[in-house]
Amino acid sequence: MLQFGMPTLIELRTLEENIGLCRQLGLQFIELNMNFPEYQVDSIEHTKRLTDLAQKAGVYYTIHLDENLDIADFNPLVRDAYLETVRRSIGAARALIPLRDRFGDPGQALTLNMHMNHGIHMTLPDRKVQMYERDFDMYMEAISSFRSACEAWIGQSDLRIVIENTDGFREFEKKAIAYLLERPVFGLTWDIGHSKAIREKDTPYILENKAHLMHFHIHDGSELPPRNHLTLGEGEIDLQERLRMAENCNARCVIEVKTAAALTQSVQWLRENWGQKR
Repeated sequence: MLQFGMPTLIELRTLEENIGLCRQLGLQFIELNMNFPEYQVDSIEHTKRLTDLAQKAGVYYTIHLDENLDIADFNPLVRDAYLETVRRSIGAARALIPLRDRFGDPGQALTLNMHMNHGIHMTLPDRKVQMYERDFDMYMEAISSFRSACEAWIGQSDLRIVIENTDGFREFEKKAIAYLLERPVFGLTWDIGHSKAIREKDTPYILENKAHLMHFHIHDGSELPPRNHLTLGEGEIDLQERLRMAENCNARCVIEVKTAAALTQSVQWLRENWGQKR
């Protein structure tokens, strides 16, 4: 059975408020977003507090790494800071696995969601040049170091770093992702709203690699105009088909809308259109 969770919401300033809404809506988990100041690595390392609050409510956590994370940055000082952030985030996530075991599905690895950073580009009169594509060998050296480090940091823990689609994977990123997916500590997140807003550009690549799908971000979206993070049922996505895919992949789903009202309405849509049919 699918596990549904929520993102930390910008209108809810405390973890307690987010947990309260999660429990009220009958969701199973919260994805802690490290873009928020409240969920920086020094905060999520207070795992006893996180665990105590979650146990009282009967929920668990996944983690969304900072969207600015750039593990291939050409500046080694910046790159090392991002790598250290990942290392410490993995350490925190390892301490949160018992919550998953108690309140979630032990058959689903606990996830740390990440974006691929496109890096900077240079605009020429006739085209844009991605620096990571130009210096691909240097880029892949950094990706290789990241892969080896994550394997060592995760070890035998039931954790996965799952790579999310955003505004279209670049060709050089597809090669890097394929290299990462050679190791079992990596997987994929399918953000179905992002896919829709870019006219399903990433969908063929995701389906080619569906064996690695472990995590879904679900929200509605449209192609023209390009919109996402819509309340479930308010866009153009065949949500039933995407949810069946998530179920077949044994993936958990974050209802990634942005407000408490949209989340409440989306949960109601699920109850009326998905839950009653299971």
